[in-house]
Amino acid sequence: MSQGLKTFQQLEKLGEGAYATVYKGRNNQTNELVALKEIHLDTEEGTPSTAIREVSLMKELNHENILALYDVIYTGEKLVMVSEYMEKDLRRFMDDQGGALDLPTTRFFAHEMLQGISYCHEKSVLHRDLKPQNLLIGRDGRLKLADFGLARTFSIPVNTFSNDVVTLWYRPPDVLLGSCFYNTSLDIWSAGCIIAEMYTGHPLFPGNTEDDQLLKIFQVMGTPSEHTWPGVSQLPEFKPFFPMYLPLDLRQLMFGVDYFGADLLERMLQLRPELRISATDSLCHPWFQDFFSQAVPSNPSTQHVHTLI
Repeated sequence: MSQGLKTFQQLEKLGEGAYATVYKGRNNQTNELVALKEIHLDTEEGTPSTAIREVSLMKELNHENILALYDVIYTGEKLVMVSEYMEKDLRRFMDDQGGALDLPTTRFFAHEMLQGISYCHEKSVLHRDLKPQNLLIGRDGRLKLADFGLARTFSIPVNTFSNDVVTLWYRPPDVLLGSCFYNTSLDIWSAGCIIAEMYTGHPLFPGNTEDDQLLKIFQVMGTPSEHTWPGVSQLPEFKPFFPMYLPLDLRQLMFGVDYFGADLLERMLQLRPELRISATDSLCHPWFQDFFSQAVPSNPSTQHVHTLI
């Protein structure tokens, strides 16, 4: 039930995007901190489709690793989404820690992220824009998926979707090659890129253009062929003159990655989408064997999130 905008007080601007501005706020009745996402309404176009999609999906998603939507307020001039307040995003957390995260923290956040992704996929929801900036961390150290503006529901057989999704550095090769037929494997590729980034402190595939992004991927994972990826040459953006690269050993490429961590990444970063491991199976991977979290720190900005290995 909507409480009305007067219930909430704006404290400071947290960020601004193409269709929304996010503020830190407070519930005047409970004194609870909240996030206020103000959607810019166009007088001619009305409410952006991304906002409608985000609101409808977030109302249906209820999980400890997904940002909670408390309320939606429409004033006639703007649409405001009221959600739980989180201290920072994963990108800022990594920057505050000097870039790379230690193994226990990397594994803890990876587990949190994959639990949220697994839940979304069980609910037939593709996030379609996973990146460190869309993974939020609270004062209790828990990580939550946020920003469902590009998310879509899917069904079987797989729908034909737009290939203009996912921030470039986290976009899978099948989508870069023009495929509009994708499913949960889209999010798995992005998640693998994020885990690798937590290990090293920098993006695994930092391309400047779509072609450059493909080359960055092929230089590490190898250039696909009809032998390794049947049907790849039929994708709209495939070029027969792609430079030929052999796949690299991730343990040699990424300092500090352990055997099981590299194995999980290789399963998540398969060029062929149908070969990528699922989020649910990822949580059962030996990298998470005997994994359980201790009490997480109350101030993740100054401490690492600890896990018991």
